[in-house]
Amino acid sequence: MSLTLLLDLDDTLLDTRMPTFIPAYFGALSEYLSAQVPPDKMLEHLMAGTRQMLRNTDPTRTLREAFDAAFFEPLGIPRQALQPLIDGFYEERFPSLQSQTGGPRPGAAEVVHWALSQGYTLVIATNPLFPLRAIEHRLTWAGLSPRSFPFALISSYETFHFTKSHPAYYAECLARLGWPEGPALMVGDDEEGDIRMAQQAGLTAYPIYADGGLTALPGWLQNRSAEQLQPEIKSLSAIQAVLRSTPAVLPGFVQPLAPQDWTRSPFAGEWGVTEILCHLRDVEIEVNLPRLRLILTSDNPFLPGQVTDAWAVERDYAHQDGRAALEEFISARLQTLGLLADLPAESWLRPARHAIFGPTTLQELTGFMAEHDRIHVRQIYQTIRGL
Repeated sequence: MSLTLLLDLDDTLLDTRMPTFIPAYFGALSEYLSAQVPPDKMLEHLMAGTRQMLRNTDPTRTLREAFDAAFFEPLGIPRQALQPLIDGFYEERFPSLQSQTGGPRPGAAEVVHWALSQGYTLVIATNPLFPLRAIEHRLTWAGLSPRSFPFALISSYETFHFTKSHPAYYAECLARLGWPEGPALMVGDDEEGDIRMAQQAGLTAYPIYADGGLTALPGWLQNRSAEQLQPEIKSLSAIQAVLRSTPAVLPGFVQPLAPQDWTRSPFAGEWGVTEILCHLRDVEIEVNLPRLRLILTSDNPFLPGQVTDAWAVERDYAHQDGRAALEEFISARLQTLGLLADLPAESWLRPARHAIFGPTTLQELTGFMAEHDRIHVRQIYQTIRGL
């Protein structure tokens, strides 16, 4: 079967020995930067930056931006002043920390080779609290150098917006791959971040501390059907994870586009990127937000149907500003997320009468919104890849 396989790194592929590795890492970084940052201040602000990353749920702020706000700003030192030294640390000093680890976990390389031989899409789903360069080193220590293994995605703090403290991390992983339509599986050692959060995002999770460990994964998978591993975006946590992931990934998708690419499509008769973004914007502003507000403030309201695909021609989407449409969509989506934040359980059951779907609830409608997101994130991803 076609499978997206998400693999944790630390203590799944690499025996990282976190209780000793992290103090050694912080100590080495503090020593390396001691001429610019007093070591006691360094540790204090490193921990503050880490806590800020763990708390971040803002889809418009990367984890690095969250870290910087709690690290560089209180120190009064611009990032650019320290960045050359930080880059030097990861090239010169960080590799020596390999001695603090126990090397590859048993069967790690064999399982990765096997997964690739099956044609699986492999994601290094490590908690993105580190720069990419540090993660690449740790993969090499696990015998899995990114130069030798075609990983489809490696999560790192430069580009990701959520950590494994939130189900949105897993939605962001799959969204970055254009929401593959096939099955997906998370493999890891941490009961909370790897297993429970993945399950809350709608994924099946395989804990390496059960069922025979990492080396038993191929046999375990051979006894599972594609249907059993298909993500289910039905729970409140999974729905909200998808809705939060969409504004997180879209700016990265369009960032490399040349001006002429915004309105082109490699597929005959299909929308270009600008048209898709205009569609997402107008549906969010004119359909989703009004419906949510109506359900939350009215008793069993009637929701008329909307034929939104026709707007592409009627509103001449192809000649609008795609970047502006994206910004307006993100602004509207933040309003949506604000409306849904911290709702009591009973609010999700508030009823409405839809012109097409009939009797429905707030939860079912937000589920439709999440599926709409997935369809159009996949469409943008495939459009850009095809250009």
